[in-house]
Amino acid sequence: MGFRTADMPPVDPAEYESMPFMDRMRMLATHWVEYGFGGPKQMHMLYVYKLLFYVVAGVLVVGATTPGLSLVDLGGWWGEPIVYEKLIVWTLLFEVTGYASSSGPLAFKFAPFTGGWRYWTRRNTLRLPPWPDKVPFTAGDHRTVVDVTLYGAILVVLVGLLVAPGTQDNAFPGTDAGLIHPMGLLAYVVLICVMGLRDRVVYLAARSEQYVAILFFFAVLSSPVDMILAAKIAMVTIWMGAGVSKFGHHFTSVVPPMMSNTPWITSTAFKRKLYRSFPDDLRPSRLAWAFAHIGGTVVELCLPVVLLFSTNSTVTWLAIAGMILFHVFITSTFPLAVPLEWNVFFMFATAWLFAGFPAGEGYAIGDVSSPLVLTAIAVAFLSMPILGNLRPDLVSFLPSMRQYAGNWASATWAFRGDAAEDKLNQHLVKANANQVDQLAAAYGKEVAEIFMQKAMAWRTMHSQGRALMSLMMRHLDRLENYRIREGEFTCTTLIGWQFGDAHLHNEQTITAVQKRCGFEPGECIIVWIESQPIHRKRLEYKVIDAAVGVVERGHYHPADAVDEQPWLPNGPIPHTVTWRRDGYVPSGEWAHPSARATVGA
Repeated sequence: MGFRTADMPPVDPAEYESMPFMDRMRMLATHWVEYGFGGPKQMHMLYVYKLLFYVVAGVLVVGATTPGLSLVDLGGWWGEPIVYEKLIVWTLLFEVTGYASSSGPLAFKFAPFTGGWRYWTRRNTLRLPPWPDKVPFTAGDHRTVVDVTLYGAILVVLVGLLVAPGTQDNAFPGTDAGLIHPMGLLAYVVLICVMGLRDRVVYLAARSEQYVAILFFFAVLSSPVDMILAAKIAMVTIWMGAGVSKFGHHFTSVVPPMMSNTPWITSTAFKRKLYRSFPDDLRPSRLAWAFAHIGGTVVELCLPVVLLFSTNSTVTWLAIAGMILFHVFITSTFPLAVPLEWNVFFMFATAWLFAGFPAGEGYAIGDVSSPLVLTAIAVAFLSMPILGNLRPDLVSFLPSMRQYAGNWASATWAFRGDAAEDKLNQHLVKANANQVDQLAAAYGKEVAEIFMQKAMAWRTMHSQGRALMSLMMRHLDRLENYRIREGEFTCTTLIGWQFGDAHLHNEQTITAVQKRCGFEPGECIIVWIESQPIHRKRLEYKVIDAAVGVVERGHYHPADAVDEQPWLPNGPIPHTVTWRRDGYVPSGEWAHPSARATVGA
């Protein structure tokens, strides 16, 4: 991989599409092992520059606008809670404008590099209310002047919170800068929640599962100890929720392709060791398992407990160092959703909260002002992870605290030819053209198509990708007749943001797209898989024809998916059909029931 040049798979672009589709997947998955996505390293430098701006500008803005803080005495910021509050607000501005997560080429936004505000300040872009039939004044699927105004008000409030001086109401003893005014924090909480009822995309893009409850408790609690404990419990819940989500079959398969895509790991020999037997067996190796569950699961489950309860400063600092290194590693891998600013903020917050307000000096769980306050904090931060793990169909994996665990709702879209896919450009109001067109403008259509399909090969290296491709093999007459697209990358051009949650492109989104594009039956097929509940051993799927609706439902076992190769040499994985629309018959080459599919309850 060069700094300015991409590392291309070993195929003539002009001959690429003459290959059978699953042969392409094998070649691209094998290439991913050694080179990752294969884009030029200057793509990663874009994020380095952005992170430097985030850090430097954040320090300058907070220091310059907050009386009681000094730009030349950063040590004096230690213990000033307004620093923590304002850096949350600064991070929120990055997130809610679309310049943090889901930005740039690693989120398949090439020109322009962002969606975010370009969609949310524009009337008639798609809008996804969570409960349009139940919550008054939220029905509809397009953005109106009300939504644009509401989004603008959120930005104005955040800027106001960032530049306003602190107030001494409920200020911490011995601090000079005070706190952000509680009414300002509540104004943001109310506005983002109202926005979430109108459009859940903006609510999730603001990473509300991370910050809303923290800001709410800083606004309504009167005890400094209670505020700090709320922030600590929030972080511990986020870490441990992610740790619990790594149980099961999925997460081990996430780590090898993630590390293969890490720009500073240049040893192809090391990358091959992450897989059982390159190039013939690309299932995760024992080394990959160790990185996943010792470096990941164990760290996220154990070190947060130490941080929350330790009264020994040495032990606390060791745990702090461990968690900071954990986030440094995640940031250095440049994961495809690129949640980099969030990871940097967590590095700061880990040291600021747990070293600046240690449990042994009056900031332990037992120091809370009342059991009622502790109960309220616990309910706020535990209810969504518990519900989301039991009923993932009801809760996004973000508030479920299952980030980057491999167990998320996933989907793949298939368009019958270029003309069908181009309808998204012709009939939808959006700021980003289809990714293949963004890439084609820079590299030509043949190269663009290779990298679009490399995204699909990346998905097949995860457990759910093999199930998605299995369903495509059964429901498309020939894979080669379709443009098969990774659902998250299609989604990000439809609504301006994505973070790996196929709930953002479920039937609601598909219906809105169909209303505008008018696909013919068989012209746009989506296969869709729900996350695995923590107490069940199977995943539910559905097949959707955009013109017709859901045509089939069923389930499969993840163990069958992880046992297969990404290119499915033995055909589709086994699955059970539980319902099929009357008159619908799968048309794929593997559609016959003998192709490891059963029909039944």
